[in-house]
Amino acid sequence: MTRKLITAPTRRRFMAGSAAMLATPAILTSTRAYAQNKTLKLGFVSPKTGPLAGFAEADDYIIENIKQTFAGGLQNNGSGWNVEIHYRDSQSNPNRAAEVAADLILGEEVDIMLAAATPDTTNPVADQCEINEVPCITTDAPWQPYFFGRGGNPAEGFQSTYHFFWGLEDVIGVFLDIWGQSGAAKKVGGLFPNDADGNAWGDAKLGLPPALAGAGFELTDPGRYQPLSDDFSNQIAAFRDAGCEIVTGVMIPPDFATFWAQAAQQGFTPKVATIGKAILFPSVVESLGARGDGLTSEVWWSPNHPFNSSLTQASAKDLADGYTTATGRPWTQPIGFKHALFEVAADVITRAEDLDDPEAITAAIAATNLDTIVGNVNWSTGPVPNVSKTPLVGGQWQRDGDTLDLKIVANAQQPSIPTTGELKLLG
Repeated sequence: MTRKLITAPTRRRFMAGSAAMLATPAILTSTRAYAQNKTLKLGFVSPKTGPLAGFAEADDYIIENIKQTFAGGLQNNGSGWNVEIHYRDSQSNPNRAAEVAADLILGEEVDIMLAAATPDTTNPVADQCEINEVPCITTDAPWQPYFFGRGGNPAEGFQSTYHFFWGLEDVIGVFLDIWGQSGAAKKVGGLFPNDADGNAWGDAKLGLPPALAGAGFELTDPGRYQPLSDDFSNQIAAFRDAGCEIVTGVMIPPDFATFWAQAAQQGFTPKVATIGKAILFPSVVESLGARGDGLTSEVWWSPNHPFNSSLTQASAKDLADGYTTATGRPWTQPIGFKHALFEVAADVITRAEDLDDPEAITAAIAATNLDTIVGNVNWSTGPVPNVSKTPLVGGQWQRDGDTLDLKIVANAQQPSIPTTGELKLLG
C-alpha cells in the first residue's frame, strides 16, 4: 500500500508559497542559499532504532567515513560543491519514515534523498519524494515490494525515485540452490508476516509459492502473521503435520527468535532453515546461541565480493575490515549497500547538468552506470523502470572457533562471487 502524508504540499508549491507559509522564515531563509554557497544537501533515512535497527548498525561509521571523503567537496561543471548529510531515524516505523522524509524535504530542503532498509523505510520515503518531486535513491529492499508495493506500473515507472537491490526471483534461485544441496525432503514451511515484505514473498502469483511449486517443492503456508507475534504454535503444528524438513520466510529478528525458540520447545527440528532478513546480522545469530549454527540466508554483500568502491577504491574486504577495526564488531551486510548509496549520490552530483534543478539531478540518476562496492548500478537495464539489480548468493552461519562466520555456500547464479564453505545440515 502506498503511504503518503496527504497534507504535505509539493516542495515546488511550498517554495512558491502562500501568505501563511511566508510567515515562517526559519524554513524559507535558506531557499537558494546553498546555490550561492555551493552546498548540496543529502537527506538520509534509516531505522537506527526499533526492530529493524540491525540494518543501521553501521550507519554512524559509514556516514563519518563519507563525510571525510566529501570533506574537500565534489566537482560539478568546473565548480566545487560542499555536501551536507542530514540523517534521520525512521524508528523502524513506516509512518515515522514518511514524517522525517517530509521534514527533510520541506524543512531542510534536501536536494537528494537517500534511504535504506526494508520496504518499511524505502517505500514511505520514496513516496514522499515522488509527491514532492525530490530526487531519491533507495536500497536494501527487494525490488518487487519496493516497486509494486508503491503501486508501480511497469509501463510507466516513477518520476523521481530510483532503487537498486536484488529481487524475489534472485532470492528464490539462491534458496533453491541451498535446498538442492541439502538433500532435505521437498516440503517447505513458509513464515510470511503481514507487512510489505511478507505479502510480496508470500504472494500467490509473484512470490515464492509458484516458483517453489514449479521446482517440485510443496509449500505449507499457514497465512500471514502479525509482526512482533509472541506465539507461533499454529505455524509449528502445521509444519510438523505436513512433514516439513525446510523452513523459510522473511522475518524481523525478534519474530524469528521467538519462532526458533518455540520450535525447539515443541520438538520441531527442520533440517534446513533459510530465513530472509532476520538472520542477516551477526549480533542476532550470536544471540540464538548454539541454535544459530547452521542457519542459512541470502547474502547481498560480504568481504569476499569482488567489488571496489568508486569513491575510495577500497575493496569489499577493506571496507569490512575497516569497520571491524574501528568498532570492534563483525562486519554486517548493509555496510556495502550504505556505502554504495553514497557512491551513487556522489557520481550523480558530479554528472548532473544543473545541481539547482531537481529534474537535472533526476536525469543524472536515471543515466547512472557505475561500478560500486556492491556491483554495477545501471537503471537502463532493470527489470522494470527505476530499478537496478545487484547480485545475490547464499550463505550459512557456521561456528568458527569462538564466533559464527557467514560462509558463502551457494553461488550458482553468481559464480564470480566465490564460495567460502560447504553446506551442512542443522543439528
